[in-house]
Amino acid sequence: MRIVTWNVWWRFGGNWREREPRIVSRLRDLAPDVVGLQEVWAAAGVTQADLIADALGMHAAFAAPSLPPPPDPPESPDQMGVVLGSGLVSRWPILEVSHRRLPSTHRAFEPVMLLATLDHPAGPLHVLTGDTEWEPAHADDHLAQTRRLAELATDPALDGPLPVLVAADLNAAPDSVEMQPLLEVMTDTWTAGGGDPRGRTLRSEHPFAPLEARKQLDRRIDYVLARPGRPGGTVDVRRAFSVGDPEDGLHPSDHDAVVIDLAP
Repeated sequence: MRIVTWNVWWRFGGNWREREPRIVSRLRDLAPDVVGLQEVWAAAGVTQADLIADALGMHAAFAAPSLPPPPDPPESPDQMGVVLGSGLVSRWPILEVSHRRLPSTHRAFEPVMLLATLDHPAGPLHVLTGDTEWEPAHADDHLAQTRRLAELATDPALDGPLPVLVAADLNAAPDSVEMQPLLEVMTDTWTAGGGDPRGRTLRSEHPFAPLEARKQLDRRIDYVLARPGRPGGTVDVRRAFSVGDPEDGLHPSDHDAVVIDLAP
């Protein structure tokens, strides 16, 4: 299986219409089986996940609300009334979708993680995707959210023949306190797959870099995590890399996409 996770930067930056076909083009080149998408837009009954899935001949799901909250007031007219959430695109049909709330004491809403069950030929494949908190002043929520995500991912109800996956923007470096609850119970497929130990998914030299996000800049904050579907099982990761170069002079997003190849 090829798993991709990618924060696609909603309708920020004023250039989302130009960036969107580049997102599709890059995913078409990567030929993934499953894509976790963060900062996905939804408006007028259409979601970005649906459009991407339609372009690739795949299936889609969407969940909201997610982080960050949309700008208030909107930065431009094409942000007005537009929802920000998380999406999932799958080569296989999506059997079930649920929205799992994350704890939040500093915001007016509770963000959700999208949990999807996919109709993989070898059995149900469970995937969680979404965002966690990032603001330093909300560090208590950030840790509470990664703890909750670890609980969700290790729920015995998800056990089966295939690994349970988390494909998410976790806004934390691998050595951070916030990542420890997840790394105690799941495999960081980047490390297991021989990914560059200096890898970064949010780079300060990027033209769209959110320079205010000092805690996340120049760190690897986007992950595919996995745990065996059954006790005593293993996760076999064949390759791990990231992509984020511009296409025709324009970067598709402010984050790099993380690409993970798992053994059959």
